[in-house]
Amino acid sequence: MKLIIKNGHVIDPANNIDAKHDVYIADGKILSVGKMPAGFDAEKTIDAKGKIVCPGLVDLCARMREPGQEHKATIKSETLAAASNGITTLCCPPDTQPVIDTQAVFESIYDRAEHYGYAQILPLGALTQGLDGSRLSEMAALKEVGCTGVSNAMHPIENMVIMRRAMEYAATFDLTVFIQPEDPVLRDGGTAHEGELSTRLGLRGIPQAAETVAVATYIALAAETGVRVHFNHLSTARAVQMVGRAIHDGHPISADVTAHHLFLTEMELGDYNTNGFVEPPLRSQRDRDGLRDGIAKGAIAAICSDHQPHELDAKLTPFALAEPGISSLDTLLPLGLRLVDEGVMTLSNMLASITCKPAQILNIDAGTLSEGGQADVCIFDSDKSWQLNAETMTSRGKNSPFIGWEFKGKVTHTLHKGRLVFGE
Repeated sequence: MKLIIKNGHVIDPANNIDAKHDVYIADGKILSVGKMPAGFDAEKTIDAKGKIVCPGLVDLCARMREPGQEHKATIKSETLAAASNGITTLCCPPDTQPVIDTQAVFESIYDRAEHYGYAQILPLGALTQGLDGSRLSEMAALKEVGCTGVSNAMHPIENMVIMRRAMEYAATFDLTVFIQPEDPVLRDGGTAHEGELSTRLGLRGIPQAAETVAVATYIALAAETGVRVHFNHLSTARAVQMVGRAIHDGHPISADVTAHHLFLTEMELGDYNTNGFVEPPLRSQRDRDGLRDGIAKGAIAAICSDHQPHELDAKLTPFALAEPGISSLDTLLPLGLRLVDEGVMTLSNMLASITCKPAQILNIDAGTLSEGGQADVCIFDSDKSWQLNAETMTSRGKNSPFIGWEFKGKVTHTLHKGRLVFGE
């Protein structure tokens, strides 16, 4: 289909575009931004007057729950939810059931997303077989089918000799190692940030050192092995400083932060609110401010949703027994826009953190409106006010501490590969 998006304010941080332009699309590709191609005859026109037109969003961490936990959500339900929120590319951690440690599992997830056509899923491969932390996965085979990175998800590798060998192996195949930095011994079964509140609530605390010790260790190993390391979901101000220093020193390091860690603190748990139970934990006000400073100054490159949909019963238990995670596709862009309203970031820089920068971390051609590139496009009304409630959440998971919050900014259209997958 030949399609034109007219009258919109185009913001494409990768190409330094921030102005009113028309966007021309044909055969699933961006033909031009601004200048009409010769002989172009549009079959469909989308009027984006008063709206922002930007690249389709790229989410560095979102669990689809399929395969293995289809009672929580499915690839179809969550890619449809992603499309309704402007997200066209999602990175899926390898802790599915079965684990993404073979070509067959990788291809089955990728192909099912392609079949439904709402958004692209890029699965991460397992760093170790079955995420057992002892046997290296077949990274060469995973690379052959398009895997761009490997991770052990939330399953720690306690033997640093094995971790070093895994990094060396990943570096051989130019794979980025994605790490959730946490020392399992220092965590010691904790469920909340270690501090006055966790003590008062009787919850076992997770000290900041559980993250910072792990970050220091993996920075040292990255420097020695030369592998690209990406830290998922930083939660402490000190870890941000350490990552910023490593980047300044020239190490191949990057990091992201979840949108909810940029707004919520440990105080969210004051009444044992299990919707605020996440990994890593919500931390202090000082840590939250440190994360905001990190994303504003570039030490943290990307903002992700860390989408984890759950069925109702998963959260209706005593706090320590609840399953961690937030259903957060619906709030990725709105929370980013709130950062802009609060003066933390410019609109262009915020959009870069959820488009071109995560695409660069994944080493994929996405997150831009470059001529000849895949036509993944998000159109949103930045002035539209709305309230998040469980009934209207597009994800199957309704577990969010943001229910009842008022937001500004609503997606009106999403295009994936030049096809309108959300909107009219």
